[in-house]
Amino acid sequence: MYPPPLPSEEEPLHLPPPMIGQDTAVKEYTMGTARSYFKLWFERSDVLRSQLRWAIFALAIGWCLTAWASPALALALGMVLAISIGHPFHRLGHRTAKVLLQICVILLGFTMNLHAVLRAGADGAVFAVISIGVTLSAGYALGRWLKIDPHTSMLISVGTAICGGSAIAAVGTVIDAQEEQMTVAMGTVFLLNAVALFLFVPIGHGLDLSQHQFGVWAGISIHDISSVVAACNRYGPLALTTGTAVKLSRALWIVPVSLAVAWMAGRQRRAAGSNTAGPRRKIQIPWFIGLFLVACAAKSFIPGMHVVDPAISRISTVGLTITLFLIGAGLSRRTLAAVGFKPLLQGVLLWALIGGLTLLAVTQLR
Repeated sequence: MYPPPLPSEEEPLHLPPPMIGQDTAVKEYTMGTARSYFKLWFERSDVLRSQLRWAIFALAIGWCLTAWASPALALALGMVLAISIGHPFHRLGHRTAKVLLQICVILLGFTMNLHAVLRAGADGAVFAVISIGVTLSAGYALGRWLKIDPHTSMLISVGTAICGGSAIAAVGTVIDAQEEQMTVAMGTVFLLNAVALFLFVPIGHGLDLSQHQFGVWAGISIHDISSVVAACNRYGPLALTTGTAVKLSRALWIVPVSLAVAWMAGRQRRAAGSNTAGPRRKIQIPWFIGLFLVACAAKSFIPGMHVVDPAISRISTVGLTITLFLIGAGLSRRTLAAVGFKPLLQGVLLWALIGGLTLLAVTQLR
C-alpha cells in the first residue's frame, strides 16, 4: 500500500531510493537468455545436419551395393553430394578408398591369366617409357611457360605421367610439398580423371578401337587406376586385362621417379649452399601390385579357380563402385576453389598431349 500524499513537494525521507540500472539488468538477462537459446538451437541444428549427412551417405553407399549402380554413376553421385552437402567423414573416406581400391585390384587378379597380364604389361612397357619421359619434359616446359609454382607443376606432371593421386602423394612427400600445392595438383588431376571416365568409352567406340587398343590407350592416358579399371571394364574383358596390366606396370615407375626427384632436390639444396639435407623421406612403394601378380598366378595354375570367377568379379565390381563413390565424395569446395586457371591449363594440355600421341600410336596396333 502506497503512503498517503504529502502536503509539501519535499521528497519523503522514509521511502527507499530508486534502483539504479534495474531496466538495464533486465534487458541484459533477457538478451543472455535469448543468446543461450539460439546457441543451443544452432548446436542442435548442427547435430541434426551432421546426422542427416551421415544418413544420406549411408543410403548412397547402400545404393552402390545394388545392381543399378555403376562406377561412373557412383563417381558422379559422390561429387554431387560432396559439393552440395559436404563429406561427413572426409579423412576416413580417403583412407578407406585407398585401401579398398588396392583390395579390388588384387581381387581382379584372381580373374586374369598371368601370361596375358605379363604380355600386356610388356607390350605397354615401351609406350610407358616414352610417354612418361615426354610427359615429364613437356610438364616442365609448360610450368616454366605458364609461370606455375615449380612444385605444383612437378606434381601435376607426375600425376599425369604415372598414376594420378598415388604418384602425387609419393613425390609430394619426397619434395616436402606444401598442403596447398598438393591440393591444387590433386584437384587438377582428379577433375581430368573424372572427365576421362565418361569420355574415353564413347571415343573408343566411335573410333572402333579393339579391346586391346583401348586397354593400352586407357592404361596410359587415364590418370588413376580406379578410372582405368572402370572404363576398361565397360569396354570389355580383354580391355580390362590389358588396361589393368599397363596401368599397374606404369605405377611401378613411382619408385624410380621418386628416387630421381629426391636426388635432384638434394642437389638443388647443395647448390643453394644448404648444409642440411633434411629428414629422410620414405618412398611409397606400391606393394599391392605384387599381390595382384600372385592372384594372377593362382588363377593360372590352381585348378578350379574359374568356378569362383563370377563371385570374385562381382565383389571387385561392387568394391570399385564404392571406391569411386568415396573418391568423388572427396572433391570438396575447397579443392575446386584451390585449382586455378594455370594449373588446370597445364593439366589439360599435358593430358591432351599424352592422350593424343598414345591414341595415334595404338591405332597402329593390331
